[in-house]
Amino acid sequence: MILLVIASVSAQDRPVSYGLHLVMGGRYDDMRMCVGSPAGVKGGPIMDIYFDVRFPMGDRDQLALNIPVARPILFGAAFKMLQFEPQITYERHFGSAGDSHAVVGAGMGLSFHYGPDFESDKNNPGESFFAMGPLFSISAGWQIAGDKVNWMPGIKAFYSPLFSADYPTTGTVAGGALELHTSFNP
Repeated sequence: MILLVIASVSAQDRPVSYGLHLVMGGRYDDMRMCVGSPAGVKGGPIMDIYFDVRFPMGDRDQLALNIPVARPILFGAAFKMLQFEPQITYERHFGSAGDSHAVVGAGMGLSFHYGPDFESDKNNPGESFFAMGPLFSISAGWQIAGDKVNWMPGIKAFYSPLFSADYPTTGTVAGGALELHTSFNP
């Protein structure tokens, strides 16, 4: 949060922007139940929609606050589970704001879980437990600049060790995804 305050104060002529991004891919996960995989499978497909707030830091750098929306709501309502992974992403733009250009990023955040382990399925869930850990990601994309909306297709890789007092081993989550970002020009 301190970094976001610093970024917003240091923004000179570019205002804060808002947007959404869709993530679809797959992951290895030897701790958490995947609602898209049968019992005993370590991992499976992923999908989430994030609300993004981007804070400019000069001409080519941004900090983006990525707040997951779809998975926390869906998992909470349909499966009585929590999977919530907010993060802050540093983005480096290799071009000016009004042109199409490459973007690379590195993110840090936290991964929170409350639910059964990977030996469970939707019909036979095991005992739920809480786990959390740091979340690290790298990403690359191509921003397509528009008058009112910018689009950015890209790819992302991520890793998170998960720790729990109620689970016998440390969990490992690693995967990759395709992303589609949209941001609205103020």
